Amino acid sequence: MESQNPQTPENLAETPPTNPTFPAPTNIVHKVRNNLVFHSKWAELNGAMGDLGTYIPIVLALTLAKDLNLGTTLIFTGIYNFVTGAIYGVPMPVQPMKSIAAVAISEGSDFNIPEIMAAGICTGAILLVLGVTGLMQLAYKLIPLSVVRGIQLSQGLSFAMSAVKYIRKVQDFSNSKSKGNRHWLGLDGLVLAIVCACFIIVVNGAGEETSEREANVEEERNMRRKRIKKIMATIPSAFIIFLLGVVLAFIRRPKVLNDIKFGPSSMKVVHIISHAWKEGFIKGTIPQLPLSILNSVIAVCKLSSDLFPGREFSATSLSVTVGLMNLVGCWFGAMPCCHGAGGLAGQYKFGGRSGACVAILGAAKMILGLVLGTSLVTILHQFPVGLLGVLLLFAGIELAMTCRDMNTKEESFVMLICTAVSLVGSSAALGFVCGMVVHVLLKLRNLCRDQSCSTVWMRGTP
Repeated sequence: MESQNPQTPENLAETPPTNPTFPAPTNIVHKVRNNLVFHSKWAELNGAMGDLGTYIPIVLALTLAKDLNLGTTLIFTGIYNFVTGAIYGVPMPVQPMKSIAAVAISEGSDFNIPEIMAAGICTGAILLVLGVTGLMQLAYKLIPLSVVRGIQLSQGLSFAMSAVKYIRKVQDFSNSKSKGNRHWLGLDGLVLAIVCACFIIVVNGAGEETSEREANVEEERNMRRKRIKKIMATIPSAFIIFLLGVVLAFIRRPKVLNDIKFGPSSMKVVHIISHAWKEGFIKGTIPQLPLSILNSVIAVCKLSSDLFPGREFSATSLSVTVGLMNLVGCWFGAMPCCHGAGGLAGQYKFGGRSGACVAILGAAKMILGLVLGTSLVTILHQFPVGLLGVLLLFAGIELAMTCRDMNTKEESFVMLICTAVSLVGSSAALGFVCGMVVHVLLKLRNLCRDQSCSTVWMRGTP
């Protein structure tokens, strides 16, 4: 997580000739300021919308089904966003822990707020221990890239399939079910979603990057075409779609203004009894832990090195930040959170390039949490779900496309085995185990074949 800025005489003068483990406060302030700098104001604002397709549905579902304190969740996740943006200097996402949320919604009255928070605290404590002891960094080094790519591909395709379901079907988030086919016309119809998807494709394209040589040729051939392309690249497509969704939410139910109560929600410590600890750990922590290790830490480390060359982050730091987030916020009823490769890919897709991207999002969450509190759920409930599906679709595709660097058939084979098992079994842990087994078997096969060839060659030598 070291700064990528070149050392200048001013920076060297600020650095004291002491142990580099303890940086000077001026250097810390300088680093934070660099991490929160805007590369492009509209692009960073647009990128902040790239993770809402995952965040809003899960938060809305838990608020409606389990009476999650939305105001507290917004305040704490806003703080997490701002702090991680200042620390890492990239659009590091803060996402809900999906397995815990899925269990909470599907288990009914047996898994409520105390159990949810117990699961988040236990998961955070284990991740913190893995990070502090260095075991997470060891796992990051030992797990082959093909297996990580398999997890990323399965997560990306899972996002994309959920997005298509949001677009095609009417959703009941409180019960985590689809009701029926969505109408073509209307303020949350298929036509609206299709038009918005086409708008994003026209503005953002597939995210392809041209080389400098190709750019020079293009400039020589057609300056006007390049100017138009540059203007289109500055259009905040995701932000425009999000604003459209907010406007449509008020149009769909104008009386929603009467349900809004200004002021923050009351914040209190969650009382967790021994039974809640047990249920939270068995039903929540155990299924969530493999997903957090693989997708929230290891896959994010790999993806950050792909998207931001030279800005690689250690698995230790990511594991520690996820652990601390949940060890603090869950005690007050904030939703269990983690990082996520899908959120990072989505925010990058829509223009996020620095920590300012998530800092903007964090500030907005804190303001909404303090001003509107839990009453914000009345607005989110009217937000067109089809538009959330469109944002989630492109985030999932962007994550899946990072797997295109598998150059050999053997790597692709391991990746696809891991992906298939993860998707069909709905378990990243199962896919990971199968991918590792296949990877080891292929390595042993190659080793035995090489030894056999060597033996035959030695016997044939006079």
